[in-house]
Amino acid sequence: MPNLLDHDAWELASFIVTTLGLPLAIFVFLHQQRKERDNEEAEEYQLLSESYIDFLKLVIQNPDLKLRSQSRTQNLNEEQVERMLLLFDILVSLFERAYLLVYEEDMNANAQRRWNSWEDYMREWCRREDFRTHLPDLLQGEDPDFSRHILQIAEEEKLQRTS
Repeated sequence: MPNLLDHDAWELASFIVTTLGLPLAIFVFLHQQRKERDNEEAEEYQLLSESYIDFLKLVIQNPDLKLRSQSRTQNLNEEQVERMLLLFDILVSLFERAYLLVYEEDMNANAQRRWNSWEDYMREWCRREDFRTHLPDLLQGEDPDFSRHILQIAEEEKLQRTS
């Protein structure tokens, strides 16, 4: 057994810690950071999903507006049109929040899955003619990148409906 005060033994131990321990510590630290970031993203997504469910509850509370149908709601009175526009405004704000929190140019697989569900919701609503018609007014003051993105979706859905 080497002498504990042996200079060569301490140097060897120092070398082993430096070459193995330090990289391992950095790896563990980075792994923990990524895990925390993934947890934060999952929590954000959960909160956004709950907000969308709350929005759907508002839709259910307003059955006369027939917002879950695919076609434009006909013969609405002034008060109904106002409620519909307020609900559309809430929806656009929710979509913008999802865009700002979830969308990235270069997404990993989990982020892409989360974003795809939001884009599916956007496409579903953009199929409604009355939502598409009011969308430019609803987007005033919203994030320009988000506005371009959802207007592109609306145009794609409009073209699919007419083909």
